[in-house]
Amino acid sequence: MLPVAFDNGDPLAESFRDFLIRPEFPCVGAKAALARGQIQFLVARDMTSAWDDLRIYPALFNFAGLYRAQPALFQSFVVLFRGPATLDEAQYETCLWERLQSLTDKDDWHGQAHDARVSADPADPHFSLSFGNEAFFVVGLHPNASRPARRFSHPALVFNPHDQFEKLREENLYKGLRERITQRDEALAGSRNPMLQTFGEKSEAPQYSGRIVEDAWKCPYHRR
Repeated sequence: MLPVAFDNGDPLAESFRDFLIRPEFPCVGAKAALARGQIQFLVARDMTSAWDDLRIYPALFNFAGLYRAQPALFQSFVVLFRGPATLDEAQYETCLWERLQSLTDKDDWHGQAHDARVSADPADPHFSLSFGNEAFFVVGLHPNASRPARRFSHPALVFNPHDQFEKLREENLYKGLRERITQRDEALAGSRNPMLQTFGEKSEAPQYSGRIVEDAWKCPYHRR
């Protein structure tokens, strides 16, 4: 473990909990994580800056270790940024990949190998991020997101262990859970999310920011 403390008692973390418990919020997996007390928070300053990356990475590394020690379903690590609230979708997407690249570079520096269960190539259908040798799927949220489910008052990054999705598949629960979330999201937004893809069929990278990306979009990320 690296020396770091989570910010679970910060008022911004409480605001995010209130966001999740709204009846219309579609992700029942996030609701389950909240109900089980299995969300860890870190509150950072500015998403456009690398200032807090040296705090975020140790917390993410520790969360990966905690998950491996107790790999129960529905666990998440949430980074909440105090600002800025003015980013449009393209600007937010740029910041998201800048932060993820910076965290990946720190993971490399700490000698952590990419989780062998997933690909490090963002164009690969089996791509996932990896920190502390644990694969993660990331969900981005911010005030100006086009999808209501991604529209939180502050920029945020939600890191979900990829292993959870594999466990759900093994227990024949993934397909039903995914369909339930999709239906709830459609009821909230009025349409299905066109960016949704199934792991192993297309890369999950275009889904992270929440923006509807173009067919020619290329992920601005690499792992050494």
